[in-house]
Amino acid sequence: MAAASWYHRDISRVVAEELLAKAGRDGCFLVRDSESVSGAYALCLLFQRHVHTYRILPDDEGLLSIQTIPGIQAKCFRTLPDLIGAYQQPNNGLVTPLLYPVHRARQAADEDSDGEDGRGSGHTVSMVPAGAAGAGMWLSAPIAGQPHISQQLHQRLQEQVHSSPASDFMGFMAEYLTHHLQLDLEALRHGHPQLRHLSTALATACQALHRRIDSTLAGLETLARVFDPPISPHSPAREQGLLTSDPDLELLLNKISTVNHLLSSLEKKVLKSLQETVSRHNLALPSVAAAPPLATKPLAVQTFEVKVGKSQRAALTVDVEAGMVTITKRGSGSPEETILQDKILQLIKYQSEQSKVRLVYDREPQRSLSKDFVFPSARKREAFCQLLQLMKIQHSNLDEPDLISVYIGTWNMGSTPPPRSLASWLTSRGLGRTQDETTACIPHDIYVIGTQENSLGDREWVEFLRASLKTLMAIDYRVVALQCLWSIKIVVLVKPEHERRISHVHTSSVKTGIANTLGNKGAVGVSFLFNGTSFGFVNCHLASGSEKTHRRNQNYSDILRSLVLGDKRLGAFDLTLRFTHLFWFGDLNYRLDMDVQDILAHITKKEFEALLAVDQLNLEREKNKVFLRFREGDISFPPTYRYERGSRDSYMWQKFKPTGMRINVPSWCDRILWKSHPETHVVCNSYGCTDDIVTSEHSPVFATFEVGVTSQFVPKKAPASGSGPEPLACIEWENIEVIVKTTSRSKCYIVFHSYCLEEAQRSGENTSQSCDIPGFLKLGWSAKHLPVLNPILPDLEYLGDQHLLLSIKGVESCESYGECCIAMRSMIGSMAQQFETFLFHRGEETGSIRGWMKVRVPKDRRSTRERLYEWISFEEEDAEPAADIPTRSKPPLQHIRSRPRSLPEPAAGYTNPAYFIFEGIP
Repeated sequence: MAAASWYHRDISRVVAEELLAKAGRDGCFLVRDSESVSGAYALCLLFQRHVHTYRILPDDEGLLSIQTIPGIQAKCFRTLPDLIGAYQQPNNGLVTPLLYPVHRARQAADEDSDGEDGRGSGHTVSMVPAGAAGAGMWLSAPIAGQPHISQQLHQRLQEQVHSSPASDFMGFMAEYLTHHLQLDLEALRHGHPQLRHLSTALATACQALHRRIDSTLAGLETLARVFDPPISPHSPAREQGLLTSDPDLELLLNKISTVNHLLSSLEKKVLKSLQETVSRHNLALPSVAAAPPLATKPLAVQTFEVKVGKSQRAALTVDVEAGMVTITKRGSGSPEETILQDKILQLIKYQSEQSKVRLVYDREPQRSLSKDFVFPSARKREAFCQLLQLMKIQHSNLDEPDLISVYIGTWNMGSTPPPRSLASWLTSRGLGRTQDETTACIPHDIYVIGTQENSLGDREWVEFLRASLKTLMAIDYRVVALQCLWSIKIVVLVKPEHERRISHVHTSSVKTGIANTLGNKGAVGVSFLFNGTSFGFVNCHLASGSEKTHRRNQNYSDILRSLVLGDKRLGAFDLTLRFTHLFWFGDLNYRLDMDVQDILAHITKKEFEALLAVDQLNLEREKNKVFLRFREGDISFPPTYRYERGSRDSYMWQKFKPTGMRINVPSWCDRILWKSHPETHVVCNSYGCTDDIVTSEHSPVFATFEVGVTSQFVPKKAPASGSGPEPLACIEWENIEVIVKTTSRSKCYIVFHSYCLEEAQRSGENTSQSCDIPGFLKLGWSAKHLPVLNPILPDLEYLGDQHLLLSIKGVESCESYGECCIAMRSMIGSMAQQFETFLFHRGEETGSIRGWMKVRVPKDRRSTRERLYEWISFEEEDAEPAADIPTRSKPPLQHIRSRPRSLPEPAAGYTNPAYFIFEGIP
């Protein structure tokens, strides 16, 4: 089975269709894993320029059969090659016999730890008439290629040797590949799977490990005997079998098991022995007074120098604990005005002048005033706004928060222990957009720390982070999750008061190292619910090397497809759509495509825009290759790699290796990106790197966010008893149009999922269909074939926070042609509203969807409340009012828009050709 070249494993539907289109002949086919049914397959067959997909399903006994047209009896087969061979004949229920297999591409060696990978950049399409190779020939192909396999594996080994410290071990392996692999292959062919020659080679190569383990084991046993109870004058001798130097692999495994047992039991043995000694001799241990619980540090009163109006100087003082702001004009000994937090109505940030803000507040009943303040810098303005936001939160008297702060940190530690202090990293200080000193030590609600090449033990690293935060913030943060893959780690910590709000925690990891089996590269992820808001966090370490852009893209795709996070019911949806907020960060390893001397010159002049224009990640995102619709903060800090260790003054861009000098150009390898559901609240307040942590070639990177969250909704109006059925809200569709990138003509249906629905719903089959433009399928649904959806709660406040996930699925294959997310907030009303957005599948943009819908809410359920984050707005036009402008109790909002949210991009931003088909543009 593994040798059948028409079996392409887990490639996506889009890739399969591209391969068949390149082949271009009726009867071309390939088999891939099914995306909808675990353990099943999808047979993709080209006929008349369209791809037909058939599901191959196993029955209870493991027999395979194809789902074909009704009326054709399904045939069962024991193996996939048997099935393919049978369907080479006509009249079997397929549109055409299987004539030309599209072969899976051969892949060269994967990368090593330094990114020296010779992997090819894509699939190679080749066709051989299916009748020329039966099932038996597929299965015997590996044996026929014995000399080629030996040479290929030896070549792979040579590519790894220069980066491996175990050169002697590699020598033994090279000898095995050159002289003995052929013998093991021949034995395997004759039914002997023991691989005797490999066992001999491994045993010989591990002789040094035997000797070292013997030495270590002797020391551990000596220490263990010191704390053993004295049973006899002489301690029993260690088993002689463990002293032998016989290089037997089973004996080696026994020794390793013994070492593992001794190490794990030694601490308990020592503790028990000491406790018995204390008890036996009646020794008194010094009493340790219980440390009082740490109290959260009170926030100091902060004062900002500002200009009021044209030129008047004043001091703005913010007292978060007391809940008030005071204004003192220069030269005045006492405050001119004191504003209590509950009198502040709105805070409006100017877009045209980044250091300017307008404060709107109540002064008298039915009358409010607004004042404009100009701060010395945009950073000071942001600090003032953050303090006012914090003051509002602390004095809101809400049982559950509307807004939380999230800290994300990523650092490639270079396999070196960290410095004693991580203060600059954990308080977002250094270079780039950093926290002002007045707000740097305000504790965040959630800390998510991702590291790569972290040599510390898991427990040691977690406790080091908790101790660092306790020192800085006087808060004993709780561990939500720790997930590790070799030296790639992710830790999630939360404030103690939020621990009860965290639920449904999931962790996962994906290996993308050599042959996707080693964890030196890959990703770790954590997901959870914070009350009613879902979060996902992914920390990754992608392939290294300037020339490995395609390999990094493939790493991203593999991680996206394989990470198992979030609600299992959403497993069929693209990972990036499963969470309200998804944060993706790590050593992404994308480099700068520019000569190293030119890069250094731009860095010296702080000309980062010129470098960002040649940043591989930016270029790949522009081409929609990776991180579709993700966002990243503005980069205003220098490249974080590759510095000289011990300093941040110079880049060490030359790396000398046994094979010669390698150039590692300075690059922004370490990045933080995020993607959120539409019409949700997320604002990046800082994005930068430290300049004083110098133990690694990478500088630690940080980003902080304020994130709107929802809680379990409790209706304010109790259901009326005895007054008939409770009125329901309903989601109604007038029509839906879909364009998908496919060469299939399959009929489709739509699956609707939302947490506001009791269960997922599905539409009928599409009512219109056309494929006038090659490579695209246009589908339409009328209102009659779309379900009316009834949310479980009819309240406006509840529905405004809900989202709908839609998946377009083929009737034949039940596989997804694309998924999307629609916010219900802007669809609420008595009139239908238009929606339009992209379709995604497995990280690829696969089409577009648009239509008309409305969410009807009963009249008595339309009350709502303003969220804490909605009182801060942005002024798009600078109206330049005079000081002390009297206004109504709520300022006019014709020039004001709410704080930026994750809104869909305007139509002009669409890049998928499917959008232009909607408009009839060729």
